[in-house]
Formats: sequence, structure tokens, C-alpha cells
Amino acid sequence: MGKRKIVSESDVLEEPVKPGPGDVYGVVTKMYGYDRALVECSDGKQRLCRIRGQLKRRIWIKEGDLVLVSPWEFQQDRGDIFWRFTKNQAIELAKQGALPDFLKAKVEAG
Repeated sequence: MGKRKIVSESDVLEEPVKPGPGDVYGVVTKMYGYDRALVECSDGKQRLCRIRGQLKRRIWIKEGDLVLVSPWEFQQDRGDIFWRFTKNQAIELAKQGALPDFLKAKVEAG
């Protein structure tokens, strides 16, 4: 995972960010204190993820949000959240078929 420029939500482009090699989609299932969240990922694993500093200072993340996760190479049950999709972007991704069925249901219900 390289550095990615995080923009404020008002500057988010129409085209959502695509996952790179090794990155997975996920839905936040539980928020913990400070910068931690439990995320159910598209590869079927639940990961304890931390919110990157650039993202943490600009965008609020809550339960039910669709995010991009970069799993850690040395601990597979942990990762970094580096992007949060808006509700409209998440619905559009679900319509395009980019998300697995169990994540589609969570995005559409949330």
C-alpha cells in the first residue's frame, strides 16, 4: 500500500477509488475507541482495522459504512482503512456487481 492522497468529502470525485492488488472491500460492523474498527471484509474474514491518520482527520466513519481495507502482510486479521465510500457510491458499486452478495445486503440495508 503506497501513500494515497486523502481529499475532503466535498472534493470526492464522481468515480470511486478502485481497490489495488491485495486490497479488499469491507463493511464496518463495530466501532472501537480512538481509531479502531471491526470490519467484515469481502474475503470472508473479520479484521480489526485502524483508520489511517489522513482519513481520520477528515472523514467520519460509522457502523455500516463501506470501506476499502489494506490487510497487513504480517498479521492477516488486521488491516488499515484507507477509504470510505459515500452511500451513493456504495449503492452504485452494489449495482455494478463489484461487491460479494453478503456485503451487498449490508450496504443496501444500512
